[in-house]
Amino acid sequence: MNKKNTIYTSDTIVALATASGIGAIAVIRLSGVDAIEISDRIFKSYSKKPLINAPSHTVHLGTLEAKNQVIDECLATIFKGTKSYTGEPVVEFSCHGSNYIVEEVIKLCLANGARLAEAGEFTKRAFLNGKLALNQAEAVADLIASDSKASHQVALQQMRGGFTSEIEALRQELLNFASLIELELDFSEEDVEFADRSQFKTLLKTIKTTLSSLIQSFSVGNVLKNGIPVAIVGKPNAGKSTLLNALLNEERAIVSDIAGTTRDTIEETLHIGGIAFRFIDTAGIRDTQDQIEAIGVQKAKEKIEKASVILFLFDDKDNTVSEITTFVKENYREGAKYVLLHNKTDLSSEETTAFDDEILQSLKGYTDTLLRISAKEGQNITELKNFLADYAQTLSQTGKATVVTNIRHYEALSNALQAIEKVEEGMQMHLSGDLLAIDIRETLYHLGSITGEVSNEEVLGNIFSRFCIGK
Repeated sequence: MNKKNTIYTSDTIVALATASGIGAIAVIRLSGVDAIEISDRIFKSYSKKPLINAPSHTVHLGTLEAKNQVIDECLATIFKGTKSYTGEPVVEFSCHGSNYIVEEVIKLCLANGARLAEAGEFTKRAFLNGKLALNQAEAVADLIASDSKASHQVALQQMRGGFTSEIEALRQELLNFASLIELELDFSEEDVEFADRSQFKTLLKTIKTTLSSLIQSFSVGNVLKNGIPVAIVGKPNAGKSTLLNALLNEERAIVSDIAGTTRDTIEETLHIGGIAFRFIDTAGIRDTQDQIEAIGVQKAKEKIEKASVILFLFDDKDNTVSEITTFVKENYREGAKYVLLHNKTDLSSEETTAFDDEILQSLKGYTDTLLRISAKEGQNITELKNFLADYAQTLSQTGKATVVTNIRHYEALSNALQAIEKVEEGMQMHLSGDLLAIDIRETLYHLGSITGEVSNEEVLGNIFSRFCIGK
């Protein structure tokens, strides 16, 4: 199917495009072949001209009426032909934001031939009509859900194309070679080669490099989209809950002198430097016979394994250098950022500088970051936030390049890389064209599944069911 020139359905859908609830304005969207005709039945322009005769991309003031009874005075914006978000005729009524008005207008549209839109159906039509690649359509949902500057930027980048053109260009080149190799099969008895094998090797290398770079970007893209997970860990009574409260500037976690107060994880989000940080207050890590506390300790260790940043709290009264260094080394994970926080420094003396220096020397190669704070007194909490902001900035700088944020895209890219590596191995083993063609087709399939060149109803249903109604 040539999606670039297709009006996808014969029915017309309607839904509230703005958030539900009382507000100043509510936008009700109609999309489909009969959108303008339906609108002309219910909308009376003050200019006395029907919308069907008006130019595309124009706005008209008038009234919405049912049986000559005015429901509301509103603006009607029309988009004709394929020059709309969905790629089909669209009318948007900007009404007053009354729940009653919205219900009456939608009922009026339904009574005149429209049907209620399904979740994400407007964007689904935009994809099916060639207005958006599938990964761009998915980015629309991410843009709506973005709650930080970083997640907004990566979603906007994806919606504007992201790596779509890059993938499509590589896929087209691979498709051209695949066609030549397939052609060779028709002349197998003549033993001719239409596909230049040296050029093909160069293309395979380019595809591998591109796919590997995009796959590696997922770890960054995922945290930019969903927020950076930060685990606050340490022994019982190290001041973890106090630190969480200080960072949030509110009494979120229970603070007590009794060891083992926190037995489950507490998560809160804080925006620093335009990026969301998901702070996780964990149970104090120690050997315990208390079954419930032991579960909390196990959860704390699980959070450490998944966190991008680990804030390890200690003080010079309850911790030794050996305990601190052993903990970091035993829980060290490549790629995570470890930050040592010498807490309760309001109770410490200047002699603890040597204590801190010894820790850093022992952990050379594991971490070079140690900050002295007092969570209880709020000392150097701003400095900690500034440090995290700088760390976030390094990630957001990476985000200026193309990054992958969607797990479906990540899996498709990984599968495509595996398939292209099989093609490369086949070339080295001088396999016949028919065997090479199998792995080339698999690569093309996985690349096409990202942009929607190949798709099925089950996949599309799963993707667009996550959208809100009206988008």
